[in-house]
Amino acid sequence: MRFSRFFIAIVIGTALAIGIFAGYRARLPSAAPTTATVLPQPLPLPEFELIDQFGNGIGPDAFRGRWDLVFFGFTNCPDVCPVTLTTLASARGRLAEARYEPLPRIVFISVDPERDTPDAVARYVAHFGDDVLGVTGELSELRRLTDALGIYFERVESGDGDYTVDHSAVVLVIDREGRFRAVFGSPHNVESFERDLPRIQAAG
Repeated sequence: MRFSRFFIAIVIGTALAIGIFAGYRARLPSAAPTTATVLPQPLPLPEFELIDQFGNGIGPDAFRGRWDLVFFGFTNCPDVCPVTLTTLASARGRLAEARYEPLPRIVFISVDPERDTPDAVARYVAHFGDDVLGVTGELSELRRLTDALGIYFERVESGDGDYTVDHSAVVLVIDREGRFRAVFGSPHNVESFERDLPRIQAAG
């Protein structure tokens, strides 16, 4: 009986010590992102109506329930867009290899709706992994979203009947509540996302 009471006392004491230590750790400040900029207050997404690569309607609700890395570009982009999406795919792959959760979804939103049909977007995002959401839609709806998020894009005529699109090269972090929480400025590298995204998620 005396041994049982002694054993129980040890168990309770250990549990209390673990609880105190866990509470202490919870109060410690988490490491701050070193590359990403976190907004002082998360910004809710505006109302908008776009479509995904399968032709399904996409609105703010599509960005709730998981973390997203969002990049605005266009499928005819010669350099920045494919490089950025490849970087995001590589960062997500490294986090997956480390068995990190929750893994972010990659979201590509086209700012060239004239050429980027759902089919064109589907073919494009297929190069960057399975869990990539491609989005396109009417110009007015794109403007509603980009204006609210501070994303710049503008069609630029090339003079030979063709055109390109100038656009912001940032990557936005959208949290589980569908809110704009942080932004990664360019140039991008895999290590920045691999290091800072878990810190942003931990704080959120």
